[in-house]
Amino acid sequence: MTGRPAFVLLEDGTWYAGTAPYPLEASFGEVVFTTNLSGYQEVFTDPSYLGQIVVMTAPMIGNYGVNPEDMESASPKVAGVVVRELARRPSNWRSVRPLGEWLAEARIPVIEGVDTRRLTRHIRERGAMRGVIATGAEPTPELTLRLMQSPSMEGLDLASRASTEARWTEGNRGPHVVAYDYGMKRNIVRMLVGEGCRVTVVPASTPAAEVLKLKPDGLFLSNGPGDPAAVGYAIQNIRELTKAGIPTFGICLGHQLLGLAFGGETVKLPYGHRGGNHPVRDVATGKVLITSQNHGFAVRGADNSVPGAPDLEVTHVNLNDGTVEGIRHKALPVFAVQYHPEASPGPHDAYPHFAEFMRLIRSETASGVPTP
Repeated sequence: MTGRPAFVLLEDGTWYAGTAPYPLEASFGEVVFTTNLSGYQEVFTDPSYLGQIVVMTAPMIGNYGVNPEDMESASPKVAGVVVRELARRPSNWRSVRPLGEWLAEARIPVIEGVDTRRLTRHIRERGAMRGVIATGAEPTPELTLRLMQSPSMEGLDLASRASTEARWTEGNRGPHVVAYDYGMKRNIVRMLVGEGCRVTVVPASTPAAEVLKLKPDGLFLSNGPGDPAAVGYAIQNIRELTKAGIPTFGICLGHQLLGLAFGGETVKLPYGHRGGNHPVRDVATGKVLITSQNHGFAVRGADNSVPGAPDLEVTHVNLNDGTVEGIRHKALPVFAVQYHPEASPGPHDAYPHFAEFMRLIRSETASGVPTP
């Protein structure tokens, strides 16, 4: 490993030395870790990681390079990348360039040579916290001051930053699904279109009245970054649209916003769930799904209920810490999951949720309920 001296500084004063293989400017964000062994390109382009410095727990990253097909958005969204070793020469027939060069061109700071195992253990024990990647032999008082003045993830609305600026449509047939983009991954749209939907993606702040004018057969609430409780405009829109009887499916941030819309609360997890190996139990069947996850907040609840939201029932529970992973409305055609069924950790354990959404749409259409 070669490069200039660099480090990762955490807000509790702990810092970890490494080297910067490419020039970088100091970058601030919430330092989190993911347990994915592969899929680093999808992680770095996932808008849900906006504002976060991602520590990769796998010891070597970049060995299969990057390619245009695996992008979840147009460019990397992370605030920085921390690895043990960065592969310089990728080996894969789909690769078009090395990972490091791609990140450097996008001005995403990368630091390698860090003891990522030790850093991950620290985050697990102390919780995710603000941090900064910078060059130099050691942190300076000035940099520490800038870190302490940087924003915390709690109370931060990042969905408005991650969202599309203009409405767009993909697919030209089938039921019409309007998808709120709070930082939506591309593969979600691919999955919806693959199920036979015509998808109209709208900005996060689009009023409910404008969505109703589009005459949707279904409503999709996407993943996204930041604190769900700070996205008040979305909560009100969701409340209006779901009570209009539109079949609704939410993922990740969309799941949390649905919980808030019906009276529940969200809490910040100590270090979140990020990776492709999280076991989730289906409450009704007892079946265990291996899921892909990326979130730092969760809906407060127990095995069968969401406090403050009597109309919701819990459908899925995380087997590692018992947190809520799925909810369903007891009367309305509304459900959501905290994990990512469009990802492939199981590899296909959670794919059926898209078919479930289609069944809801077809059921409402067949029942003769007019589309709002």
